[in-house]
Amino acid sequence: MARQKPLFRRVAIVGFGLIGSSVARVLRRDGLAGEIVACDASAEARARVLALGIADRAVASPAAAVRGADLVMLCTPVRSFGAIGAAMAPGLARGAIVSDVGSVKGAVVEALAPHIPRGVHLVPGHPIAGTENSGPDAGFAELFQGRWCVLTPPEGTSARAVARVAEFWRRAGMEIATMSPVHHDRVLAITSHVPHLIAYTIVSTVSDLEETMRAEVIKFAASGFRDFTRVAGSDPTMWRDIFLSNKDAVLEMTGRLYEDIALLQKAIRHGDGDTLHRVFSRSRRVRRGIVQAKQA
Repeated sequence: MARQKPLFRRVAIVGFGLIGSSVARVLRRDGLAGEIVACDASAEARARVLALGIADRAVASPAAAVRGADLVMLCTPVRSFGAIGAAMAPGLARGAIVSDVGSVKGAVVEALAPHIPRGVHLVPGHPIAGTENSGPDAGFAELFQGRWCVLTPPEGTSARAVARVAEFWRRAGMEIATMSPVHHDRVLAITSHVPHLIAYTIVSTVSDLEETMRAEVIKFAASGFRDFTRVAGSDPTMWRDIFLSNKDAVLEMTGRLYEDIALLQKAIRHGDGDTLHRVFSRSRRVRRGIVQAKQA
């Protein structure tokens, strides 16, 4: 059977952590790119990418990486996008698509739009998938299977460009949703960002306990606390950038969380079991919905 034509002639991936290296593995596994160009500021990461065979070339310069590429995928922390956008702009070819994998979308559009030349298409995206691990070795092609990818193209973006990015993520095994950057950031604030903030806070609280208590917490960690430590093991640079870039939505959702915690504190203080049972039952129904949607 004849080999299927690649979806993209040349793909430049900027940043080779968990997501960037997983994207490269999908492209390689399914023959979706004629050539894969890796770009990373770390010489060690570039060498490792080539050793793993998940890119054809590896360079340090964004401008050199994107030259001749018809898809550019930015996989670095979101607060680096402005500098990368400025650096790569001279190398972008007319008709190229610039996309990303950032967990915040409003800040991405704001940082990249001024640097996108006429005739180049900006299609921001967020594959909602990940682990707490990072680096070129952390990636795997199956990371995206059965998950959602949200695309947030600015108004007036080429429908064909959006369709090509969507097709890549479908080939990676993802379901596709499209929404505005503002709506995306509010949704992700509660489904992803605030949970990470809680995890970092709880594990930080443990680190401030007296030494004996801290040792016992670690020794007798139950599944709930183990899950928190897993989430809190995520890349601190990436999550610093997410919180600073989505501060309005995160602060809105943490305000709601404080109100709900205060309600439970009051119920516990006054022995109000009915309120506790009602809240826990409602939460249990939400959890079952997540399981039924196969997102557990």
